[in-house]
Amino acid sequence: MRIDVRKTYKLFIGGQFPRSESGRSYELLSAKKKFLANPALASRKDLRDAVVAARAASEKWASATAFNRSQILYRIAEMMEGRRSQFIEEVVAQEGVSVAAATKEVDAAIDLWVWYAGWSDKLSSSSGSTNQISGPYYNFTSPEPLGIVAVIAPEKLSLLGFVHAVAPVVIAGNTCVAIASEPSPLAAMTLAEVIATSDVPAGVINILTGVKNELLPWVASHMEIDGIDISGVDEKTEIELRISGSENLKRIH
Repeated sequence: MRIDVRKTYKLFIGGQFPRSESGRSYELLSAKKKFLANPALASRKDLRDAVVAARAASEKWASATAFNRSQILYRIAEMMEGRRSQFIEEVVAQEGVSVAAATKEVDAAIDLWVWYAGWSDKLSSSSGSTNQISGPYYNFTSPEPLGIVAVIAPEKLSLLGFVHAVAPVVIAGNTCVAIASEPSPLAAMTLAEVIATSDVPAGVINILTGVKNELLPWVASHMEIDGIDISGVDEKTEIELRISGSENLKRIH
């Protein structure tokens, strides 16, 4: 007989795993209404700390070569493959889906990292162009990183939706502050452990858990956040974010 060693899920900020500065957490139940964990309940201060970490990493990550960024994203896929069974168990417990459906979601999330890793050195050619002009000079367009992008992950497909939102942000040279699915954050926090050990520079990806409605007003009004991916919000919240973000010319998509 032994006591179960339950896992403590924390935030992921600047490559570290701090508890919320408020000391708060919330009870997370499985799809069968059984206790799973007490994830940290991120506060406004935690969001600010994540933005500071993302800004500190922004310049170095933006200047990294496309080949280097692709290697790092591929390494995430490698590490996820090694913990595949754990991801499947967490998706089954949180989302209440079958093992086959969870396996399909986890495999798709791993494959998605590989897919975006392959896009790293193709962005400039697919998004840039040589502009036809009338003059004795050369004119061209090339994409540049936006800066810090806040990602609001979808509530459903907690792992695949999270990867779908975060991967394109970082492969383009941006740093990220991601808010995980509120009812199903465990897979995202396990992914944080993968990210911490897979060569991703500290601060490039920061992950918060908690109540989205507490954090979103501060995300929209924060002057250091350059863009927001609103994949995981409803239509009403989207309108509110666009209004709040208009004061600082935030890119909202």
